Amino acid sequence: MSTAARGGLGAHPALTTIGFDDLPGWADDDHRAALAAFRRGAGVLADHPPKQRALGVDPEALRIALKAGVDAGNARAFFERSFTPVLVEEPAHYTGYYEPEVAGSRMRAPGYTVPLHGVPDDLVEVTPGTVPGLDPEFRFARMTSTCLDAYHDRGAIQTGALDGRGLEIAWLADPVDAFFIHIQGAARLRLPDGGTMRVTYAAKSGHPYTPIGRVLIDRGELPPGGATMQTIRAWLQDNPHERDAVLAANRSYIFFREAPVTAPELGPIAAAKLPLTAGRSLAVDRTLWSFHLPVWIETTLPDGAPLNRLMVAQDTGSAIVGAARGDVFFGSGDAAGEIAGRTNARGRFVVLVPKGVSA
Repeated sequence: MSTAARGGLGAHPALTTIGFDDLPGWADDDHRAALAAFRRGAGVLADHPPKQRALGVDPEALRIALKAGVDAGNARAFFERSFTPVLVEEPAHYTGYYEPEVAGSRMRAPGYTVPLHGVPDDLVEVTPGTVPGLDPEFRFARMTSTCLDAYHDRGAIQTGALDGRGLEIAWLADPVDAFFIHIQGAARLRLPDGGTMRVTYAAKSGHPYTPIGRVLIDRGELPPGGATMQTIRAWLQDNPHERDAVLAANRSYIFFREAPVTAPELGPIAAAKLPLTAGRSLAVDRTLWSFHLPVWIETTLPDGAPLNRLMVAQDTGSAIVGAARGDVFFGSGDAAGEIAGRTNARGRFVVLVPKGVSA
């Protein structure tokens, strides 16, 4: 192994060039499945090419690799020929996410009284740090008659701040289901007429994301290390009188848009502007890594089984912060949710850097 120089990266971790033989399970992985996910990036190159990010992967080299991958024959040979594995020298942290499937309605109706909102017309995207008086981390703000101000947070919206504006694009039966759809950023809704409606992230209020699992641990409602989607959901269902106050502790609020279900086997359109692939799409810190990079992950599933697999960076999230932070997309529906909700493990994070580009 040789340690690559990382001049000028400040607090960013060291990156070390390694070999494919240093990746446990590399030879046994399904490289064709990884290549199929990787190739989808070529379909959005014209409108959404890779961008330069803080850890310095050359977007032009990645663009060339994406185009080459379209016609690649042997998938394993393509990755080994086109990329160099680079280990992030800090412990990786992996979680999971999924696309919920719940009952919903396009119209408010008996039993469907919890809204999912579309993007308000007074919500504007701003450059962080450029609006006087606004938190310098905020990327969204509210346009008033006189200024830009912080947008309504979750608590305000829960108590009616957006009522009467016709922003509801769908209605659900359960506020807890709605909250977890906000966390996941997408959902498939089973409609009363037997049809399906997919909703996906369109914008957010701008307020920082606060994990309510941490809130419940701090309150002594859950034990340290005991916050999973399953335990959080159970607590919320068992404590309806305290539910809304706990949900409001996460001030971030998500706005949605309807999206087509063009390929039922694929997930929603993600931040990289392409559909997610179950078990192959990874959410990463977009400020550090370019979308479309192949990433070799080494971690464990909730049952203790190893998860050593080639993924593709195709999404991001408010809680996905750090060079070795990954969120695995496990697919759609309850079975995927059971795995995603309990995934929380350490491991190694190895980025495949396009050859000819210094790590």
